[in-house]
Amino acid sequence: MSDFVRQQDTICDFSTSDSWVVLSPIEQSIKKKIEAIGTPLKDWDIQINYGIKTGCNEAFIISTEKRKEILDNCQTEDERKRTAELIRPILRGRDIKRYGYVDNELFLINTHNGIKGKLLRININDYPAVKAHLDQYWDKISVRSDKGDTPYNLRNCAYLDLFFQPHICWKAVGRNLSFAKVDSGIFLTAPASFISAGEYNDYLLALLCSDVSKYFIFKNSDTTGAGDIMLNIQSLIKFPIPIDFDMKYISKILNMPNKEEMVNLYVKQLYGFSYDEWEYITTYRI
Repeated sequence: MSDFVRQQDTICDFSTSDSWVVLSPIEQSIKKKIEAIGTPLKDWDIQINYGIKTGCNEAFIISTEKRKEILDNCQTEDERKRTAELIRPILRGRDIKRYGYVDNELFLINTHNGIKGKLLRININDYPAVKAHLDQYWDKISVRSDKGDTPYNLRNCAYLDLFFQPHICWKAVGRNLSFAKVDSGIFLTAPASFISAGEYNDYLLALLCSDVSKYFIFKNSDTTGAGDIMLNIQSLIKFPIPIDFDMKYISKILNMPNKEEMVNLYVKQLYGFSYDEWEYITTYRI
């Protein structure tokens, strides 16, 4: 046996039927603490969904200038009000930053397909100015696969109402992980995704922006050929997060100028990491 093998070897316990992975002693210790203290997100009382798929972004996602043009083409004040409500702000993955987002001045024409038993689908004839805009793209919107009952409607989205609640969103691909809480009424494009967690929003935002989240996601997600993380919903729901926490304290530290430092300190204590374990987590790179 070579000196290298003797220096680098590690003992792993494969005594269960669970899938296994070879880890160093400190990685095994970190993994055990995360799994012992945390509850996987899939077992939380929250909803996690993808952003909107339009099938033709150039028709349904418009600039501030185009929004103004459409509103100016409305024939009555009533049509203008209804149309203004229909056109919603929308974020792309690239607009999401840590704890916040960039106002990209883009909007979604939310001609939704309704929600069965809850909401009627949008009738384009009630929005003549919007119809005139979409008619310019008829050759594309009429043949797309992501559409509703008519080419003017977006595909079915059973969780449409969740966009009208504060939610946490993240981009699907990137080296720098970014999570942000988004205000009610702001939509999101797929493949970026979002979490609707109600009273847990601030807490989950803090945990997802912490160094232990970055470590866990880097260790448990697929990567592109360029080395970027592909953070899909199936990967994120495995992340075990402690369910016993102090919501008042979390809300307080999120308003502090040094919130990232304070969040990490709180998270380190939650999981009970040692100094060496935390040093390993914070210096880990993919």
